[in-house]
Formats: sequence, structure tokens, C-alpha cells
Amino acid sequence: MRKYVGLGIMICMILVLAACGEKTKEDVVAKLDESLEKMSGYQAQATMSLETGEQSQSFDIDIAHKKKAYYRVLLKNEKDEEGSQIILKNDDGVFVLTPALNKSFKFQSDWPNNSSQPYLYQSLVKDVKSDTEAKFNATDDHFVFETKTNYQNNNNLPYQEIYFDKKTYTPVMVKVLDKDRNPLVVVEFTKFDLNPEFADDMFEIEKNMTSSLFGVPVMANEEEMNTDLTVLYPTESLGSELAEEKLKDTENGKRVMLSYQGEKNFTIIQEKANAYPTSVANPQSVVGEPVSLGFTMGALKASALEWSYNGVDYYLASEELTKDEMIEVASSVVGQSVK
Repeated sequence: MRKYVGLGIMICMILVLAACGEKTKEDVVAKLDESLEKMSGYQAQATMSLETGEQSQSFDIDIAHKKKAYYRVLLKNEKDEEGSQIILKNDDGVFVLTPALNKSFKFQSDWPNNSSQPYLYQSLVKDVKSDTEAKFNATDDHFVFETKTNYQNNNNLPYQEIYFDKKTYTPVMVKVLDKDRNPLVVVEFTKFDLNPEFADDMFEIEKNMTSSLFGVPVMANEEEMNTDLTVLYPTESLGSELAEEKLKDTENGKRVMLSYQGEKNFTIIQEKANAYPTSVANPQSVVGEPVSLGFTMGALKASALEWSYNGVDYYLASEELTKDEMIEVASSVVGQSVK
């Protein structure tokens, strides 16, 4: 009898000790906050897979951050290496750079603080802290949160699952979910280093535009650029129909204007991208926001959205589409050459 009583006491003690060792949601949030506060910066590498359109897209990403407000995010699209881009934030502002075209946009923007960013450590922790109803779970290796997202211009991705390493409290994987909780964006971190040493010019425009970084090609020669223009049509036109298609010859080749009419009227202009040899010193100023279209970054203005992809410049204009709708239409203009 004593043997069984002793065994029962031992089991109870083990259970109590195990319970004491479990981290609560509040414990983990506090530790994440502490980690961000103590670090001087980080550098990480990740892959990002997108299932938001008819064709899946994949990116390699290199993220560098130096406290408090320096960022460099390299986005390399496996299907459009010439269109690989760099999101840069330094003392001069927020920029989206396309080195192969020597093209740069300067934004009047509060990026990255104004929206969820699935590949930025600070943004993930901010979303965890902001959602008082966030779900929490612990596996053998990870702390897992399900939180609401904060995408100002995209209501189709309301949730995300965030996996943090149990030992380092750094992000391991992020799944951005649709309303049915299907993962449409998945970011997997392959490397994450806290407190790295950065070169003095790491976050300067000229350095990032003129150096081949992470396989991002520098300015392409005109001979290397494809001279043909394949017209792409949106798979999402929000109930409108293609009413007119105009073709015009330009110095770069062809320019196409697609006019859609119906429930919401809009126009899409497509033409071969040109290299801009002076844009490093004089980036094009944009009153708007850098937005992700899945396959590339775009510049969103009040009634227009422009982007580059696969050597072609695109411009979507409408007085009737909302910002959400412009992003929805633009995101569907990829790999679709049939009306």
C-alpha cells in the first residue's frame, strides 16, 4: 500500500513541476517584447510562397534591420529575376528599388509600421501584442500564435499563424490565412541572426542599386531586355468587360491600353520597361504606399497603381475602384495572356 501511495505522490510532484515549467501566453509575449527591446538588429533569410492568384509564386527574401528604423528587404522572384526588388528604409525615407532597371521610387509612407509584414520580426510581435484575443499553443519546438492581421488594403487575409522558436524566440514560419483559414501566403525562415554587424553603407541607396546582392542583378543592358511585349489581361475584372484595346508604337516598342467598362470602369496601360540611368540620384517621388501584389511590389496612389514585372511597366488607373479593388485587379494581371 505504501508503495502505491509513494508512487502517487511522485507522479503528482512530476505533474506539478511540469506545469511550473510551462510558459503561458503572457510569459511568451513578455519574452518576445524583451527580445526586441534588447537586440540591436537582425539579419534573416526566408522563402515566401504565394497562392493568391491562378499561378503560385515563390520568393527568396533577405531581411536586414538595424535599430531603430533602418530596413533592407531583398525580394527575388524566381520567375522574374530582372524584376527583383529591394524595399529600403533609411534616414531619407522609404524606397522601392528595381536594380536591373535602375529604377527607384521614394514613398511618403509610414512603412513598415502601418501594416502587417509577415517577414519582419517587429511586425509579427506587434500583431501578437495587439490582438488581445490571439490564440496560443505550445508544441515541442514552437510557440504558436493565431492572430488577426492588419492589412490596410487587403481584407482577404484576416488571420495569420506565427511560429516562434522555443529557445530563441525568433520567428520560424508564418502562415497568412484567408477567411476560411486556408494558407495563401507562407513565409519560412531558413536563417535568423540577432545582433549582426552591418557595413556602414548597408542601407544606402547607391550601394543597393549598384551592387549585386543576394543574386539580384544590377542594371541590365538594353540588348539583354526582351523587345517583345506580351499583353496580359486581368483574370479579376470585378464585373467589367474589356471594351477597347489600343496599340501604339513608342521608342521602347509597343504600348497597349486596355479599357474596361461595366460595374467599375478602369484602364490598364502596359509597355516595355526602360532603364533610367539618373534615377539613383533622382528617385521618382510617390505620394502613396508600397503595396505587395504577391508577385511584385507596387506603388499605390489615390486613384492609380503602378508596378513592373518581367520587363514590363504596368499602370492601372480608375476613379471608381477602391484601393482594395485596385490591388485585387492588379494582382490578377500575371501570366494571363488570353482575354
